Amino acid sequence: MARVFIPFQLRKLAGGNSEVDVTALTLGELIDELDKKFPGIKEKLVEGEKIKPGLSAVVGYVATRQGLRQKLEPDVEVHFVPAVSGG
Repeated sequence: MARVFIPFQLRKLAGGNSEVDVTALTLGELIDELDKKFPGIKEKLVEGEKIKPGLSAVVGYVATRQGLRQKLEPDVEVHFVPAVSGG
C-alpha cells in the first residue's frame, strides 16, 4: 500500500486529508484510485496520459521518469510536487 502525500492545493478535493493510503501497482492506478475516493483529483494531476506540466511525481525518493507507468513498491511514499519558480 502506498502512502500518498496530498499537496496543499489539492487537500480541499481530498476532504482535507494531507495523506492517504492507496493500494495500487502503478502510479496510474494510484491516481485512478485517488479519483475514486476523491472525484475530480485526477484532472488536477493528469493531462492526457501524462502527469500535468508543472507537476512532478516523486515515488520513494526519486522523481519518476516513467510517468503513469511507474511501478510502485509496497509501502512506498508518493508525493505530488508543484513546480517552484521565481527569479
